[in-house]
Amino acid sequence: MTTLPSRKALGAGAVGAVALGLGIAVVLGAVPANPVRFDGIEDLPLPGGADLGSHPYTVTAELDDVLSLVPQSAVKVNDVAVGRVTAIELGTGTGTWTARVTLKINGDVRLPADAGARLEQSSLLGEKYIQLVAPRKDGGGRLTDGSVIPLARTNRNTEVEEVFGALSLLLNGGGVNQLKTITRELNAALGGREPEVRSMLNRVNTLVTNLDAHRGDITRALDGLNRLSATLAGRKKDVDTVLTGLSPGLKTLENQRGSLLTMLRALDTLSGVAVSTIDASKKDMVADLKALAPTLKALADAGADLPESLQVLLTYPFTDEVMRGIKGDYLNTYLHLAAAPGTEVIPPLIPRTDPTPTPSPSNPEPDPDPDPEPDPDPEPDPASRGGAGTHRDTQSPRSALPLPPVTTSTPQDGGEKR
Repeated sequence: MTTLPSRKALGAGAVGAVALGLGIAVVLGAVPANPVRFDGIEDLPLPGGADLGSHPYTVTAELDDVLSLVPQSAVKVNDVAVGRVTAIELGTGTGTWTARVTLKINGDVRLPADAGARLEQSSLLGEKYIQLVAPRKDGGGRLTDGSVIPLARTNRNTEVEEVFGALSLLLNGGGVNQLKTITRELNAALGGREPEVRSMLNRVNTLVTNLDAHRGDITRALDGLNRLSATLAGRKKDVDTVLTGLSPGLKTLENQRGSLLTMLRALDTLSGVAVSTIDASKKDMVADLKALAPTLKALADAGADLPESLQVLLTYPFTDEVMRGIKGDYLNTYLHLAAAPGTEVIPPLIPRTDPTPTPSPSNPEPDPDPDPEPDPDPEPDPASRGGAGTHRDTQSPRSALPLPPVTTSTPQDGGEKR
């Protein structure tokens, strides 16, 4: 029976063959003076990897955690291998604990400039690889040789160890034992109250819907509250001064609390008396207001006449009409008398001489019955200026103005005879 060599023997043989080949190449001069660095078997390309093509480009991704990721791992887009990991280094900068992963991608693969990278695992116990994720909206541009995917656009999936650790915590020291108690209490609380619970859920749904519809108003209110808080913070000293000044006033109000209560009780009593008084006198008040209505209407109809009358009253006796009659240093007085309609005014009894007509050449004899034409504008008699005047009403006379009695007497004091 033929015995097959073990895997360890095969590995040792392969390493020996590689070392022997390198030694022969160095001896024969086929290898340059600075040979390619070889850190281990992981530097050897794996068979069946992604085809990089003739013009690949290099992209650097910054990851927070690269647990179990090794060089020569696959780089995929939509689970299709498009490249491989060529190097994993510690991020540059003081205090930086991120990893810089160098990716070599096939040149025929076009990726957006804002693409992201995610560390994933092919299966539960499978290998790790880098998944390149395109954004939802293409912002323009493409990843080129030397592009960097920052830490903000990279993440990783949950590790199997983390899942098992959380499950162990839940099963051993978690609340699994209390799940039965929680379920029993919920059944006891909700059993038989399904309509009330359903109604409550409907109201909660309505409340959440209204809150969602008023998101803008709530945001504006919060922004206004933020501005108010900022203003109050900027005027902290003013608010402190106001509060300090209010302290004595508050102490005074506290000391006069009894007086204020007494005053409020008295106001309460006064309001009750006032209400009862108004209720009792309501009819009389309405009647008085109705009685005042004609007077108020007459005042309203008077319009501007009432203010003008008040103006004349305040300037008595030198009103505007009086001032028009004052010319220089003397005062003129005009008296206008008018008889009532239908009154016949009789002129005074003063003898009147008829003028003697002048004889003309054609008529030397005077007219025996002269009818002289009255003077159209005779000068009024002094006695008529203060009396009745010479006006005669053209209407038919209804009553004659009686003449005063004429008496003749001899005054004892040497006065004038009348």
